[in-house]
Amino acid sequence: MVNTTNTIVLLAAGINYEAFAIPAFFIFLLLEYLLAVRKKQTGVFKYESSISNLSIGIAERLLNLFITASFYSLYVWIYTNYALFNIPNSWWVWILLILVTDLVWYWYHRLGHQINFFWAAHIVHHQSEEFNFTVAARITVFQALIRNIFWCAIPFLGFHPNMVITILMVHGAYSFFTHTQLIGKLGWLEHIMITPSLHGIHHASDEKYLDKNFGDVFTFWDRIFGTFQKEEEAPKYGLTHPIKSYSFLWQHFHYYLEIIEACKQTKSFKGRLKIIFGNPGLLNQEIRPALEKRYFQDRSPDQYRFKFRKYLNIQLIFSILLLTFITAGYAYLGLDDKLFMTTMILLTLINCGALMEQKKWIYYLECSRILTLLAFLLWKAGEIELIILPVLLLIIFDEVFNIKNIYNNYVLRYEEI
Repeated sequence: MVNTTNTIVLLAAGINYEAFAIPAFFIFLLLEYLLAVRKKQTGVFKYESSISNLSIGIAERLLNLFITASFYSLYVWIYTNYALFNIPNSWWVWILLILVTDLVWYWYHRLGHQINFFWAAHIVHHQSEEFNFTVAARITVFQALIRNIFWCAIPFLGFHPNMVITILMVHGAYSFFTHTQLIGKLGWLEHIMITPSLHGIHHASDEKYLDKNFGDVFTFWDRIFGTFQKEEEAPKYGLTHPIKSYSFLWQHFHYYLEIIEACKQTKSFKGRLKIIFGNPGLLNQEIRPALEKRYFQDRSPDQYRFKFRKYLNIQLIFSILLLTFITAGYAYLGLDDKLFMTTMILLTLINCGALMEQKKWIYYLECSRILTLLAFLLWKAGEIELIILPVLLLIIFDEVFNIKNIYNNYVLRYEEI
């Protein structure tokens, strides 16, 4: 009995408690939706856009599991070897720390809007034309990598890495609640704090609101550096040139493709550097429509939408549950388990975007998911060479029963809006 108790205690001690943030997120999302229903403002949610936002957030949380420990180690290394000051752990230091953190965020955020290479990672957060809690999840792992590099400045100043990690959690939690339209202006508080109204301005595509309110918690830095803007007219959310796609892959990589295409059109090395590190506003705006025409030739008319939402919902729920499991048990999972679950989640998220876009290659993606699952099970059983059998069976069934056409005719269908 003692051994069993000790085992349970050890297992509980090794649980990654970040896993509890996942159900907490959905609880707050549900509360926001219920409030929207009560206020008769359900228009702030759009199904396809919300699914897209959540898919991107799931991928970031998943991939971030693999890099968080590395960056903490980097913070420790910087703090141990290069800290400028020996800053104590006193109550007043925490006030200084949140101010410093928000100042670093301000410049990371501002540069993310002014340099193409950074904007390519950050643009995904601004693609959504709705503004609710799901948008807070719309962060890519590329953005997380760049952001963590900027955070290195904090332990470099002399703040202990444990304090840095703690304040980053508080900082991130606060910014989550600023992504909603259901809270209006908050009077005098807007002279000090970034509120949902002020952050909504930052997500607007209206010309007068562009590149404003970069702060995450406080308005001080925007006021000091001349980027503060209060809400006057109701903002229009999204990009000035919407991407018009819910594709998981396209939303992540379209701007990188635009940068590459722009570099191809410029022969000089200096010109390419100007593109990569130049201002997004100077990038050739004709490139994106040309790429869209190249990659999205089979688009459905706007008056139609994907029909099988339940099928899509099941896939998203599967991804969320698997993400929660791998997050909670990350310390106990083997590398093969982690890689398998990561692959399954990413394939499923790509599939969700492809379903909403009604891509004709979805069938092959579905087959890839099935074969990935079977390969993993056979690997665990020590019989990986037997994977050839389900591959052959799949090919034979497709030839005999024309499974691909059945799948396409049934799943690749729209309903009229």
